[in-house]
Amino acid sequence: MWKDQRPYPPYGTIYAASLMREQGHEVILFDTALEEGPQKLPAILDNFHADYLVIYDDGFNYLTKMCLTNMREAAHDMSQMGKERGCQVIVCSSDSTDHYDKYLDNGADFVILGEGEIGLNELIDYLNDKGEDFEQIMGIAFRRDGKTIKTLKRPVLRDLDQLPDPAWDLIDIESYQKIWQGSQGFRSLNIATTRGCPYKCNWCAKPIYGNRYNTRSPQRVINEIETHIKEHNVNYFWMCDDIFGLKPGWVQEFRDLAKAKKLDFKYKIQSRVDLLLKEDTIDALADSGLHEVWVGAESGSQKILDAMDKGTQLEQIYEATKLLKQKGVRVCFFLQFGYLGETREDIDKTIQMLLDLMPDDIGISVSYPLPGTKFYDKVQAQMVDKKNWEDSDDLAMMFEGTYGSAYYKRLHRYVHKLYRRKQGFENLKLAIQKPRQVDKQKLRSVLANAYYVPSSFVDAYRLKRLETEKV
Repeated sequence: MWKDQRPYPPYGTIYAASLMREQGHEVILFDTALEEGPQKLPAILDNFHADYLVIYDDGFNYLTKMCLTNMREAAHDMSQMGKERGCQVIVCSSDSTDHYDKYLDNGADFVILGEGEIGLNELIDYLNDKGEDFEQIMGIAFRRDGKTIKTLKRPVLRDLDQLPDPAWDLIDIESYQKIWQGSQGFRSLNIATTRGCPYKCNWCAKPIYGNRYNTRSPQRVINEIETHIKEHNVNYFWMCDDIFGLKPGWVQEFRDLAKAKKLDFKYKIQSRVDLLLKEDTIDALADSGLHEVWVGAESGSQKILDAMDKGTQLEQIYEATKLLKQKGVRVCFFLQFGYLGETREDIDKTIQMLLDLMPDDIGISVSYPLPGTKFYDKVQAQMVDKKNWEDSDDLAMMFEGTYGSAYYKRLHRYVHKLYRRKQGFENLKLAIQKPRQVDKQKLRSVLANAYYVPSSFVDAYRLKRLETEKV
């Protein structure tokens, strides 16, 4: 989100900070989202004379679940900085939950496993009281006499309204909004309304919030939105849930409260096509200000959707996309290539679905094995040379797929070009038939076909050659 100038504050981190302050602890925040690296952390620790360094990932940001190597190394660097200044180091993240020994090896004194707020508060209180029997604290990992001890799993928090609102005053909101205003022309912030996802897609990891689905009340969410509108002049929100509005009646109550308060805002969400087709969900979402929805379309092959345990039907993708567009809601697809058993025919079906439906935006990845998933268990033995991506643009195949990494990286470019090419032709048609509806962005897409048309043919040729290669 930083590369395209759309940064969001670490929502999960300021949730934990808020609870710690409510419990009487003094808290400062080093916000790495606006930094190139952790270089400024030592000076902050020195000035603050911190007793504890808590490296607390934003569990609502999907990038943190990807367990990227560069993020892990940054956490290790910060742990060492904390230890050099006499801090006790506590880590809470998706990656540290899956690989707690790696963090304990690199300076962490404790790793909080899973959802962190309650466990962090209990651990800090216990440390302040000079306690030593850490086994009684649920959901942590630590070392004693060189041996790793992992305590009993902590149940996830069900009543999310018992938590205080996130500590937004710790965030330099105007620095974020300056970036947004300059790059996008509007101001935006993130809000979480739920935790967890009950669906069983076998490649999707849920190390922090698990398979339980718990919600904040619509009233609490509306109150937070109202505060941002009035205090920060923000009218666009990313609802950073894994899945928005699953609880029956939640969206409808949310809509009614927004209308009763006469709040004017737009928002974007992640959802599922089968969920969107339930009752009057799309109507309620559109009426409450939904501007954009990202759905996990994943594949245009029902065979692959079934292999993923996705639980959706191809026709539902078509129907939900059509209905959302009719309501003026932007529809965006997550697409995934390289899943086990995927053939060239399956790839072609995905491309055909994309060109049939022409969503407003796309995000393309290759299948990425994450610890704790059935997919990971299936391919773990094949993951010898590489077990994590360096960053989110890595796109390396870490198991034996139908084709090699070079093929899928080229496919990523090719599909993007086919999509942009068709967008350009559609906008050219619009320019001829209804020229007054063509803005600068649409005109740019028409002109960009001077690049996309020839380069897509080149990529098609290269893909054909790569089909016979294995990497």
